[in-house]
Amino acid sequence: MGEKILKKIAFPYSIAAIFILWAAFVFIRLGFDVILTVGIATALYIVFAVVVFFYHKTGVVEYIASAQEEIEDTLRYSIENHPFPLCLVNGDGLIAMTNEKFKEIFPDAKILTTTIWELIGEENRRKVLGDDEAAELTLAIDGRDFRILTAYVNKDKSKSSMYYFVDETEFVELGQKYDEEKLCYCYLNVDNYDDLLNASPDERKSIVAASIEVLVRQFAGVIDGSLLRISRSQYQIIFSKKYYQELADENFQILDLVRKLDTDADFPASFSIGIGIGAEAPSEAEEYAAYALDLARGRGGDQAVVKSSGNVTYFGGKNQIIENRNKGKSRVMSHAIMQMIKASTNVIIMGHKTADMDSFGSAIAMSHMAKCHNKPAYIVLDDFNHSLTESYNLAVETGYYDFIYSEDAYRLVNRETLLIILDTHVPEMVADPSLIGKVDKKILIDHHRKREGAIVGTTLSYMEPNASSTSELVVEILQFDDDIKKLSKFEAEMLLGGIIIDTNGFSVKTGARTFEAASWLRMNGADTTAVRQLLQSDMEDFKQRASIISNAEFTKNGIAISTDEGVHDNAPIIIAQAADELLDIKGIRASFVVGETSKEVCISARSLGHINVQLIMEKFGGGGHLTMAAAQVTDESADEVLKKLMNELNNLEGEKE
Repeated sequence: MGEKILKKIAFPYSIAAIFILWAAFVFIRLGFDVILTVGIATALYIVFAVVVFFYHKTGVVEYIASAQEEIEDTLRYSIENHPFPLCLVNGDGLIAMTNEKFKEIFPDAKILTTTIWELIGEENRRKVLGDDEAAELTLAIDGRDFRILTAYVNKDKSKSSMYYFVDETEFVELGQKYDEEKLCYCYLNVDNYDDLLNASPDERKSIVAASIEVLVRQFAGVIDGSLLRISRSQYQIIFSKKYYQELADENFQILDLVRKLDTDADFPASFSIGIGIGAEAPSEAEEYAAYALDLARGRGGDQAVVKSSGNVTYFGGKNQIIENRNKGKSRVMSHAIMQMIKASTNVIIMGHKTADMDSFGSAIAMSHMAKCHNKPAYIVLDDFNHSLTESYNLAVETGYYDFIYSEDAYRLVNRETLLIILDTHVPEMVADPSLIGKVDKKILIDHHRKREGAIVGTTLSYMEPNASSTSELVVEILQFDDDIKKLSKFEAEMLLGGIIIDTNGFSVKTGARTFEAASWLRMNGADTTAVRQLLQSDMEDFKQRASIISNAEFTKNGIAISTDEGVHDNAPIIIAQAADELLDIKGIRASFVVGETSKEVCISARSLGHINVQLIMEKFGGGGHLTMAAAQVTDESADEVLKKLMNELNNLEGEKE
């Protein structure tokens, strides 16, 4: 095509241009005498050019028409015989041209009548016409997966465009198969295995053990897993990921089946299950499973925890925790804590934000323990509940305790400083999260169910979710330290107050060890009357609490919901007390109260054990126990939190007693 243009048009005119230049050169060099000659030559050239133009005009027009027709034929052939289904779309979205492969997947599409949005969905218009120069989306059509590519005439995407449909079904199926065949690791632990067997007579021990073994093997068989018994009470199962969804859809039915086993114990058998899924390597999946099992056991057992690369999912955990602690562990922990205190230069004690009686009493007692070993002890206390005002003033009056703000703690930190974290295991919940990373030696003591994102890097961690309170754990630690001087009456009452608050007056989450701790505190001078006086509220708080209770709404499932109207700095303690008192109403199985401070929206949740309020509060970023939990929300209004809470409760299935 290029040669034809050169021969028919470009070449003759190029010769003419050279002739003119040559004539001009001659004119300049030879003077006026040549003017006539040049003029004649120019006139002759013009005549020549006109003749050439009219001679070739018809040929040029015919050539252009022929070239245009050739291009159109080529474009049409390319579209009709393209290996991908495709269509040409005009600026209005109407389909202007298609090929046969396109008609196979969209047989009802009509030229200049059907729009592309009718075929791929109106919801994809914004995605296709977005800012990306080459938009791309996927679409499922008649059981096949297509990737849609678009090419535009101009960048504003206002004119014609071409849509290519690339069939990627085989690649999608291959990717799904690859994902389904990834190895998943499962650790299954039998909770209270030794206690279950010890509760059975000798002739039934083997029967109980065999029943558990059969159930575990049946579980492994259902998921076609490779089973390995690691110890008397723990198993490892390796299986393919394709079986996981079935387990999730059934909410890990094995958790219900094991509770139905016939044992001689006064508590049901239960499993703690940790599963690691979606990892790129088996070793990574095994790490996920170990982490998940640690979470499941740290949350009290009787549940399955599934850990993937970016998510943790919980199943079960609906039963009350069975007390299974023994004094041997408390003795070991007490000795280890004592040795760490002795090896430190000073001790910094830190509880959670807005300290309550449990956090405060535990800090007071650990400060006493450090001082008994002749180590300076400092209690980080930036803020505390309104109800702690009198207790704090009494502590300050003794002159025995050193209270500091978090910013003051930084000046006290050195390489041998010991940090004791009490009544929380979540970094965001402590009085000063940044202090955690500045201290190398750390001790963690907490009674809450373990949740994702727990503090890591602790030298010693004493977490017992079946304990009533951190105060109870601290009492047992003190009992096994022979160097501890007798507690003062004030210290004993602070610890007893922490136990009373967290057990709602010994009515929930109370075990035999709880009463033992209370008895020991009573022997150390704790006066229950004095404690009750410290926990008394003033008339305004009483009226505020009464208003919350009177405004409560009740659901058919035995759930009470109420709110604290207005903004009150004492809202956390008031709504907690109101939630406790709502449980005293006949027919109420769980209570939820929402309040608001100047900094955050608070939720207190209580249950008699039929509903796991911890699982609900975790959806708001909080936590706690099956019967007692709470959450603090900083990025939503009280109305938004209440609406979200109502949605969660509406989705909650009524559980049978």
